[in-house]
Amino acid sequence: MNMNLGLNTPSAVPKKEEDDLKIRDLYHRPLCDLRVSVIDQCNFRCSYCMPQDHCAEQYTFLKKDQWLTFPQIERLVRMFAKLGVEKVRLTGGEPLLRPGLSTLIRKLKKIPGLKDLALTTNGSLLYRDARKLRKAGLNRITVSLDTLDAEMFRQINGHRGTLERVLDGIRECEDAGYECIKINVVLQKNIGHRRILDLVRYFKGRKPILRFIEYMDVGNCNHWNPAAVVPASEIVDLINEHFPIEPVESNYYGEVASRYQFADGEGEVGFITSITQPFCRTCTRSRLSADGKMYTCLFANHGIDMRSFLDQDVSDDELLNIIQSAWQKRDDRYSELRAKPATPRKNLPKIEMFQIGG
Repeated sequence: MNMNLGLNTPSAVPKKEEDDLKIRDLYHRPLCDLRVSVIDQCNFRCSYCMPQDHCAEQYTFLKKDQWLTFPQIERLVRMFAKLGVEKVRLTGGEPLLRPGLSTLIRKLKKIPGLKDLALTTNGSLLYRDARKLRKAGLNRITVSLDTLDAEMFRQINGHRGTLERVLDGIRECEDAGYECIKINVVLQKNIGHRRILDLVRYFKGRKPILRFIEYMDVGNCNHWNPAAVVPASEIVDLINEHFPIEPVESNYYGEVASRYQFADGEGEVGFITSITQPFCRTCTRSRLSADGKMYTCLFANHGIDMRSFLDQDVSDDELLNIIQSAWQKRDDRYSELRAKPATPRKNLPKIEMFQIGG
């Protein structure tokens, strides 16, 4: 059986009336989402993001005085919200390494127009922070977890942290009452089918939703090899063979995951197919790096230095114009071009994933 991952692909033009008021790029894509990296450092060294043997020799982490301050982040998020952004996701690096994060969350929750505040984490510190982040106003949380095999877990993350500590953190999130909990699983050839099914068995019927992500060529230091990519369609078929699933409609325009529900009603799974079925045409995301650069694509090689404008004390109207102009000139569609063999590829350095989040 080869189930079609494109069944719930959203239409190219949003239908909601309020979306007609949003600013749009050159491909008519609205600006709806902002991902804010609060720190570039991480306490893991995962092979597909920040591998120990390559990262140290290619990248120098920011010093504390180079991070955007919380007031600077709050101001920029306010500007993005005025231009139509309704969802903000805090990322890293590992965002829970940034001191005082709950203070920032409380400030962001007060911004008019912001409807959803989420965070992506490796989960190692959730046992400590899950409840206070929820109390501060965090709506949703995503945890990166590629296997339930303790030894493989340590191999993937550079022999740092423990699987049990991450699982403890996920349970804390369930008990804390988050609106949504997602578990991101990066698909690579070294993660066998048995371990994928173990994850499904472990989370099926619980609140956390598994999302399987094709291994992507983000950044430069992970030495991406297409031979290591496992097509999500193979995992759809694998799961369906053991736990029947059926496709369901997307929740909103620009949702990156193709969603499937278990036939027995015990939850759902999602699949993110940036390699085999790119979704550039519905991408609504902008990104801010920890040092304040605005990027309009996960695979970008340059950004706009928003911190320099903040340091110049430019007006809010000027900031709005800078962001709006950048978005309206946007023509990014890296994944679509990558999928076309005849397209010339530029070997330009890309921003690392740990600088702007996934």
